[in-house]
Amino acid sequence: MNKQEKLKLLKESGVVAVVRRPPYEKAVHITDALVAGGVKALEITVDSDRAFELIASLNERYGEKVLVGAGTVLDVETAEKAIEAGAQFIFSPILDEETIETTIRHDVISIPGVMTPTEIVKGYRLGADLLKIFPGSSLGVNYIKELSAPLGHIPMMPTGGVTLDNVAEFVRAGAVAVGLGSSLLDKKAMEEERYIDITKRAEQFILAIHQARE
Repeated sequence: MNKQEKLKLLKESGVVAVVRRPPYEKAVHITDALVAGGVKALEITVDSDRAFELIASLNERYGEKVLVGAGTVLDVETAEKAIEAGAQFIFSPILDEETIETTIRHDVISIPGVMTPTEIVKGYRLGADLLKIFPGSSLGVNYIKELSAPLGHIPMMPTGGVTLDNVAEFVRAGAVAVGLGSSLLDKKAMEEERYIDITKRAEQFILAIHQARE
């Protein structure tokens, strides 16, 4: 797939699952459970155990069915390592111009973190494919809604604080997708290896997003 096709897949799914520091021996079981629930984009945070190795192995495992990317990327060096491992998108909590430029140069999806309207427009002008509105929990649904009036042409994706109770509101407010961490991946379910619960949770989020779009 080319980058535009990958972007389409990510937006259609509507979810990027933030997989942060999973126990390495359980990581594949966790991601399999997410994929079984309909998730098409997996973010492996670079502070995870053997993160780059995991990105490479998951890419091989899922092929073109699922996008595997790197998260919590703060600089060019980390972005380069992630892309070398096969990351198909770079997810950042900050707006770093050099990281965006590096991601574009490698024809990889760029998703920098932004907060203000000025940062959003700057990131978009630099060539970012999606703008991660972060932290979503602090900014809230109304913030996305208000941004969508003057900046509706810019694809925005709230991350942090998105739950089953408010995900539909975020989508109706203008979010093209959402980033989901602890609200999707329950720590206790992972520890107790209740992978079916993770799958069911993913299905609930996907259904809520699709219904909100209708």
